[in-house]
Amino acid sequence: MRIEDPFHEGELAVQQRAGEAEEGRRNGRVLADSIMKGALKFVAQQPMVVLGSVDHGQNLWASVLFGPPGFATAPDERKVEFDLSRAGINEHDPLWKNIEFNPRIGALFLELATRRRLRINGTIARPTDTTLELDVAECYPNCPKYIQRRNVRFEAVDQSAAVSPTIEGTSLRPEQVTLIRASDTFFVASGHPQRGVDASHRGGPPGFVEVVDDLTLRIPDYVGNSMFNTLGNLSINPHAGLAFLDFERNRTLQVTGPAEILWDQEDAAGRSGQTQRFWTLRIDRWRESETHAGLRWEFLDYSPHNPQPLRPA
Repeated sequence: MRIEDPFHEGELAVQQRAGEAEEGRRNGRVLADSIMKGALKFVAQQPMVVLGSVDHGQNLWASVLFGPPGFATAPDERKVEFDLSRAGINEHDPLWKNIEFNPRIGALFLELATRRRLRINGTIARPTDTTLELDVAECYPNCPKYIQRRNVRFEAVDQSAAVSPTIEGTSLRPEQVTLIRASDTFFVASGHPQRGVDASHRGGPPGFVEVVDDLTLRIPDYVGNSMFNTLGNLSINPHAGLAFLDFERNRTLQVTGPAEILWDQEDAAGRSGQTQRFWTLRIDRWRESETHAGLRWEFLDYSPHNPQPLRPA
């Protein structure tokens, strides 16, 4: 069923500030309190899901869970079930402790090869060590803009092989700066105190995320669906969690910290795609871990919607 009041005060304020209130209202009609029947099969076809969660200190974290298609299923329009025995689990990921403290999460099912994505927000429980159950509160599809197409497959791996260690810190190391500057994709978790958590995708040409220094990232905000779910959350709760995938080394870099929206910025190079909107993340903590040893990625092509920096006149 369609949600009659889909936006909170932060989203409405950002839509108004951007001059896109009418577009936001129109596009918000797709928000429903259940999964549309046509998307039930889509959930079961996905090998990955992004999960946004909140820790004890109210910090947001973005986590990426992988498994062969069918590890996540939607038995009906109101529930998603995860078979963790089929997924690659890193028990040190903040996600597992976070959902014990706060069951609200945002989930993003993303099929990179076809640029299709589905957002499902709600509450989650871990009734057993090998299962998760997500009760749906909000669901809607997203447009395919800025998604770089990739194929993924799972290969058999030696289960006895040593897992590369998880490392943590508070300021970026040179190899992490290199990863971020080369990235064309990341995921972001944001949240609202009453409305819950959201997980979203951000993409662009390699280098679209600027590493200002070893504690600060600057990110352009491109033209989107005018709903401003992420920026709306950040305007009320200025905390975000980001996850960068190293597709070559099968590593995931997660960072968390306070965010700030920057309006009406000078942008002669066209990095924002002419919106002149950016946001920054000041890194409080980061952690880097192995993703899933059996994953193999094949890059296909960049999104045709990626803004291209302007050449000097």
